[in-house]
Amino acid sequence: MKTNIRAITLAVSDLERSLRFYRDGLGLFSPGIIGTEFVRDEQHPGGSVAMFTLDNGLILSLYSRTDLAMDAGIALDRVAGSPISLGFFADSRADVDHILQQAVQAGGAIVRPPVIRPWGIYAGYFADPDGHLWEAMYFLNGIPE
Repeated sequence: MKTNIRAITLAVSDLERSLRFYRDGLGLFSPGIIGTEFVRDEQHPGGSVAMFTLDNGLILSLYSRTDLAMDAGIALDRVAGSPISLGFFADSRADVDHILQQAVQAGGAIVRPPVIRPWGIYAGYFADPDGHLWEAMYFLNGIPE
């Protein structure tokens, strides 16, 4: 069995707003919202989704909170907030600062300004408009193997 994580789906309250945040604000490539022909009804979730294929092949998907909860068969409150953080690996300290600035300009919020951590990274946190927590980080001694 292969153990590859190839997709991460974020539950969002406003798909258009989140698409603008990640595509127009952070510069991630997406063809836009697809699957709009699959409309939610009483028994089936809708299919509208925005996808971003990242440089390493990972797919970041944005999906309506309501549709994700319905698709997974769970309560809506289970797909809110941010019990995890996701990470951007940056090529320099300046890139970390730039990512955080982009996030704010796109409608996100700085959660923790960047600092040098004792374990050798320069990093700061931001939240997207739905509160998903992201860490932008630069490894001062190179990315660990």
